[in-house]
Amino acid sequence: GFPKKANRTARIASDEEIQGTKDAVIQDLERKLRFKEDLLNNGQPRLTYEERMARRLLGADSATVFNIQEPEEEAANQEYKVSSCEQRLISEIEYRLERSPVDESGDDIQYGDVPVENAVAPFFEMKLKHYKIFEGMPVTFTCRVTGNPKPKIYWFKDGKQISPKNDHYTIQRDLDGTCSLHTTASTLDDDGNYTIMAANPQGRISCTGRLMVQAVNQRGRSPRSPSGHPHVRRPRSRSRDSGDENEPIQERFFRPHFLQAPGDLTVQEGKLCRMDCKVSGLPTPDLSWQLDGKPIRPDSAHKMLVRENGVHSLIIEPVTSRDAGIYTCIATNRAGQNSFSLELVVAAKEAHKPPVFIEKLQNTGVADGYPVRLECRVSGVPPPQIFWKKENESLTHSTDRVSMHQDNHGYICLLIQGATKEDAGWYTVSAKNEAGIVSCTARLDVYTQWHQQPQSTKPKKVRPSASRYAALSDQGLDIKAAFQPEASPSHLTLNTGLVESEDL
Repeated sequence: GFPKKANRTARIASDEEIQGTKDAVIQDLERKLRFKEDLLNNGQPRLTYEERMARRLLGADSATVFNIQEPEEEAANQEYKVSSCEQRLISEIEYRLERSPVDESGDDIQYGDVPVENAVAPFFEMKLKHYKIFEGMPVTFTCRVTGNPKPKIYWFKDGKQISPKNDHYTIQRDLDGTCSLHTTASTLDDDGNYTIMAANPQGRISCTGRLMVQAVNQRGRSPRSPSGHPHVRRPRSRSRDSGDENEPIQERFFRPHFLQAPGDLTVQEGKLCRMDCKVSGLPTPDLSWQLDGKPIRPDSAHKMLVRENGVHSLIIEPVTSRDAGIYTCIATNRAGQNSFSLELVVAAKEAHKPPVFIEKLQNTGVADGYPVRLECRVSGVPPPQIFWKKENESLTHSTDRVSMHQDNHGYICLLIQGATKEDAGWYTVSAKNEAGIVSCTARLDVYTQWHQQPQSTKPKKVRPSASRYAALSDQGLDIKAAFQPEASPSHLTLNTGLVESEDL
């Protein structure tokens, strides 16, 4: 038993030596890491593999301690450059805010009377910067704005206005135009885009700063153990360790945020319904749709699409009464989830009836220069559209002389003021709706007025003769002249006492 006891004592001594050696290595790594923090502030973004291992050994709190012990190294508010995708998102937020109403309930600034020639639109002499920090650290967004009159200031987070009464943020404004927003202890919910907007009667202007809050317990870091408890590390494969050499230590996680969402909809049964939304987040969020709390599965009538510009769409065609209800869209990623809801109302489908003429056009004649009306009456569901044609020429619009009229009871009229011969012809009226089309035709005649004046005909004077046949000439007998009283022989009419012989 003695040799075994001796071996145990030797093994315990070896563990103590290993622990002492480990402490010395950690102290050396702390010095290297502190030196590396200086280099990071001078613009070197990447750490070596050895320094990443040091961060894993020391944990995130050690880096925080370094920053607290050396406040002149402002590593807590380390500025960084946003990606092009984030910049597009920032630009879209600013564009919407500058055109949206704001809550001025907590604003005490009143615009003074400033001459127009002295008025100046708001202008940023210093804009907001972008920061990345660990949770629990303080952060301050600062900018300086000028303008005449003195512009009003509004702060927003991810497009939502921050109330001045919000206890989590401290909002200040100095006399020189410097504006700041400060939080003493950042949380993961503080991650987002912070926008300041300055407004006066001359215009609005805004700028945005991005805040990236990184969790302390993230991949590549081990959580600090409570005092008195040893670190418990999960075994990692060699392939993962070797793969981490070319990966950045910090990962970005942005909670989903809806940039565009539809409101309540009313769609007629049988039609197409489309719900469009746009969401941001990192990693790219996964979207799911629900109807009254039940998941919607893609099928022949329900399709879920994503366009190249990032717009997600739920398309329902055709819409039925079963599709009515409360729709909820849920966006989820590793950083969290977000959602919006809307109500879809399905209007009952109308019973379509094809057009029918209750009264048809009638053939009409009118004197030249007089007005004329071509009238008919039609019914149909939905109310039909009306089209007029003269011969093969369509009458598309009304004029001062020829006008088309229609009322809500189905009466249709074509009115012609002062008809002319050119207006004569065949007229066709057509009524069309979704259920069908019907037409009828009538003739319009325009005739010229006859102005008959009495004609005084002078009787022909016939040379008196002793015979009733004196009017007989070489061209024949003029009967009219022969039997008129005026044509009687004067010696017969005047000498009434003269009697003709019986032989005559």
